[in-house]
Amino acid sequence: MTPGPFAGTTAREALDSALVALRAAGVDTPELDAEVLLAHALGVDRTRLYVDPDLEITGPAIRTFQELVRRRAVEREPVAYLVGRRGFRHIELAVDRRVLIPRPETELLVEAGLELPRGARVADVGTGSGAVALALKHERPDLDVTATDVSAGALDVARANAERLGLGVTFVQADLFDGTFDAVLSNPPYVAASEPLAPEIDRHEPHTALYAGEDGLDVVRRLVARCAERGVGVVALEIGSTQGAQVTALLRDAGYGAVEVRRDLAGHDRVVVARR
Repeated sequence: MTPGPFAGTTAREALDSALVALRAAGVDTPELDAEVLLAHALGVDRTRLYVDPDLEITGPAIRTFQELVRRRAVEREPVAYLVGRRGFRHIELAVDRRVLIPRPETELLVEAGLELPRGARVADVGTGSGAVALALKHERPDLDVTATDVSAGALDVARANAERLGLGVTFVQADLFDGTFDAVLSNPPYVAASEPLAPEIDRHEPHTALYAGEDGLDVVRRLVARCAERGVGVVALEIGSTQGAQVTALLRDAGYGAVEVRRDLAGHDRVVVARR
């Protein structure tokens, strides 16, 4: 459903009109999305919409909001791309279609990194927006963090985030990683070729950062082999919810004796942490 002209000129009326379009489109979180988009169009914090629901909206802001709602409802463009940012742990990252949108489950990788000894050399492989590397450096400035990605565009996004946040992470364009590290953290592509994805993901997020062969483990296999070859002591990998047993076996076959599968808040297998 394409949103029509919004009735009225207050925040409450604009939100009510947007909700009609977003709900008809089957958007998962229509209330939240409408509030985030309206706050962005107005250049205010979301709390302003709660404390001042009768806030008057001028013509240019209404037109901006209507276009954002149209793109969300009709094109199913993710909110993070529409507003150009996404919060991740204690930092805010700029994001666009060159990178995956950071998700709460990926914070488990950062938590694994927080357990590393002081001064450890860490590689974040497939860094995308820089989420894992930058959040880890923000919370553990003692760590020596390198972030790699095969995509030059993704590294441009990550470097810009690092500069804006003032965080000293080294960025390298590479397929997997080179050099020697104490730990490797990675949210690699792990979606199977035949697995259906929500339109927000499939239409807009970079497929090279999502899909990895028939079973989704093509990149994981190569990365585990590289980690074993380079003597990496700790490996933490984000995985699909059905891949825990397979990835555990891959790591054990590669010489990692202590392997733990950690679950996300929904109770799904999400990160495998392995140690030599």
